[in-house]
Amino acid sequence: MLCYNIIYIKNFNLIIVDHIITGIDIGSNSIKLAVGQKGADGYVNIIGGVEVSSDGINKGMVSSLEDAVSCVSRLIEQAEKMIGVQIESVYLGLAGPHIISQNSHGVVAVAKAEGEVRQDDVDRVLSSAQAVASPHNYEIMHVLPQEFIIDGQRGIKDAVGMTGVRLEVEAHIIQGLISQNKNLTTAIYRTGVDINDYIFSVLGTAEAVLTKKQKDLGVCLVNIGQSITTLVVYEDNNILTTSVLQIGSRHITSDLAIGLKTNIDIAEAIKIKYGIEDEKSLEKKDFLNLSDFDSNNQDKISKKEIKNIIEARVEEMFTMIDKELKKINRNAKLPAGIILTGGGAKLSGIINVAKKICKLPAEIGAVQNVNSIIDKTSDPAFSTAIGLVLFGSKYEDEEFGNKGRGYKKGGNPFKFIKDMFGKFLPN
Repeated sequence: MLCYNIIYIKNFNLIIVDHIITGIDIGSNSIKLAVGQKGADGYVNIIGGVEVSSDGINKGMVSSLEDAVSCVSRLIEQAEKMIGVQIESVYLGLAGPHIISQNSHGVVAVAKAEGEVRQDDVDRVLSSAQAVASPHNYEIMHVLPQEFIIDGQRGIKDAVGMTGVRLEVEAHIIQGLISQNKNLTTAIYRTGVDINDYIFSVLGTAEAVLTKKQKDLGVCLVNIGQSITTLVVYEDNNILTTSVLQIGSRHITSDLAIGLKTNIDIAEAIKIKYGIEDEKSLEKKDFLNLSDFDSNNQDKISKKEIKNIIEARVEEMFTMIDKELKKINRNAKLPAGIILTGGGAKLSGIINVAKKICKLPAEIGAVQNVNSIIDKTSDPAFSTAIGLVLFGSKYEDEEFGNKGRGYKKGGNPFKFIKDMFGKFLPN
């Protein structure tokens, strides 16, 4: 359901909001929401951004449905107060350790006798690629075509209109646990908000922070969350692989709390303030007074020890990322390097560790091609929510007739949840 030509008053100025697009990023520490609208210049204007603690959600999965519903309701209510418009539908980002991916191959014969490839042929070959072995209770979320092959000719991006007898596709398949995805969509529907579509969240992040040139050269986007880290690798504007790693910034905080024998809150404050300090700037007698963070704790801790604890866990994280790159033979072979985003990317010194372990250039990702009147667009933690807005804008352009390849296998398999709860929702 779309919002068109809604007029409201803010600071006595008349504002017209035309077709708002909303993205919700479900995180372990917080849930973030961004609202945008397509401007006359073609850019998306981000007009609102809200964040609330993710009660009832752990590692991107629902642990308490009632708490999750309350959390999402609070998020949407705050966003509506900010923009002065009712939010009726959202694009939902899904992530979690239950999401898995693999590459697949599909092949069909071109239906027409004259050999012209039509959209029906493309749909059939993508369906053929979906015939993969799935774990119990899993279903396909995305079928992402990497390349089409016509009579042995590889590297075809758009097969429609070309001529041949045999049509093949190399595709990347992303699957999610049905029960967990249903739980999240149920939490959204119970607030009275519809779901336009859902997407593996790191793909939304890529819409926000990666340029076409980076995707063409070869790049690894790493989104460091509280409990999990997600990544996607592009080359020649194709997705080579995606992955979910069960490590995040919370693990660094836990290591500090144990190593320094202090509580989680103090460990988090120390992590944020000091990060991975430069070895050259530290001296053997350089100590930190814990009383600066807790008046009841008079202990002194070596800053070098703090650095070593944080660095060890971050090195483990990038070693895991490098292993994912080795699986596809792209370790130390991506010219555009590693782009870091997410809340964990704000850790001081993390770029140097990424360069050292992965032997690639590295930088913090910045949101591209949006206009904004809020400061959330400069926060790496908000890149996914903003990316979901951009994804929604692109997806709707394609649906309304613009040519594009899309992400979805077609339809929303969770629509029945909306129907199920419809009679309990407000009119």
